[in-house]
Amino acid sequence: MSGSEFPKSERLRKRPEFTQFNDGALKMHTQHFLLLCKVNSGCGTRIGFTVSKKVGNAVVRNSIKRRLREFYRQNKSLFIAADMNIVAKKGADLLDYHQITTELAAALGRLRKKYA
Repeated sequence: MSGSEFPKSERLRKRPEFTQFNDGALKMHTQHFLLLCKVNSGCGTRIGFTVSKKVGNAVVRNSIKRRLREFYRQNKSLFIAADMNIVAKKGADLLDYHQITTELAAALGRLRKKYA
């Protein structure tokens, strides 16, 4: 169970950590998600999730965030050492876990190529 944890050190938790993406972050769009990525100062991968009220009610938003957190826990090797924010777009609530995994894995592969 060592690879399936999500400790606080790997999370973006405060507003200033999320607003850093306004200045020069790399943006990668998929059909249902926007990935914002900014190389950090060597503290490993940190990730945050944003799901606005445009996507659905609280139950729907929390469900999407749970699936995104599970994707991160199960696929940490796909992520580069950077601060990332995954923003859900309208329609993300219609995806099941497998569809989320397929879409984000492809986007992270493209992101890895840009930073390689």
